[in-house]
Amino acid sequence: MKIYLVRHGETDWNRECRLQGQSDTVLNEIGIELAEITAKELKDTKFDMIYSSPLRRAYMTAEIFNRGRELEILTDKRLLEINFGEREGHRIPGRDDDDSNPIYNFEFRTEAYNPPEGGESFDDVFARTADFWDKEIIPLEGKCENILIIGHGCMNRTIINRLLDNPIGDFWNIKLDNCAVSIIDITDGKSTVLEASHKYYSRDNDRFRLPAGTAAIYG
Repeated sequence: MKIYLVRHGETDWNRECRLQGQSDTVLNEIGIELAEITAKELKDTKFDMIYSSPLRRAYMTAEIFNRGRELEILTDKRLLEINFGEREGHRIPGRDDDDSNPIYNFEFRTEAYNPPEGGESFDDVFARTADFWDKEIIPLEGKCENILIIGHGCMNRTIINRLLDNPIGDFWNIKLDNCAVSIIDITDGKSTVLEASHKYYSRDNDRFRLPAGTAAIYG
């Protein structure tokens, strides 16, 4: 069984370098186009099931992938992006910013990250995505051949990093741009990451190029 784990398309908050978390943003024009490009590349892959985060930017991406398939899109709260609490909507800090900002450690010293008021820790997100994977996905082996999951930048990385057994300090070493696809094989209950990140477009394309200094790696 193969799992295609996809990050949602671009949003205005990605382009503006703002923390999205569980704020319910939507795809922008480019985000829709990126999802369409990626969906076209995977059009010959027969998906048996589609799961999505309940947030609209993920669900809109799932709908684009579902064109011509007419599958039920199953939403699951365990696939929500990490919650940034009171910092949602704020600008993502740069390396030269004040390290008193709790999000600074989120980006640059992940092992020291303490979430802001109302937010989630890395451990919180690892726990809920592991629960989803182990209880929802693993039991589908033998029943399905290909499963599509549409999620988020941080949330998707918790699945991949757990399967690779990467230390938390290496969390951001996996580059997941918008609509990046990760492919995971499950055989005899064992999950193996075949491809951690692949995208079917280039940010060197002027249309898709992000403003200087924009990471667009979160949310």
